[in-house]
Amino acid sequence: MADLTKLAEEIVTYQKKNDMTDADLAFGTHLSVEKIHRVKNNSYTPTEDDLRRIKEYMQNNR
Repeated sequence: MADLTKLAEEIVTYQKKNDMTDADLAFGTHLSVEKIHRVKNNSYTPTEDDLRRIKEYMQNNR
């Protein structure tokens, strides 16, 4: 669960830094807004594909 909390913190920090909503992030990663919400509140364990999409997007769109 600590890794999920870390990912949630990374997402929130990225969104604040880039003035981005959950909808913006969902659009960019091709994931649903609901998945982004659930990852951020640690109620969903993202798949490897979800993790790849989120991390690649945040890395390539700074």
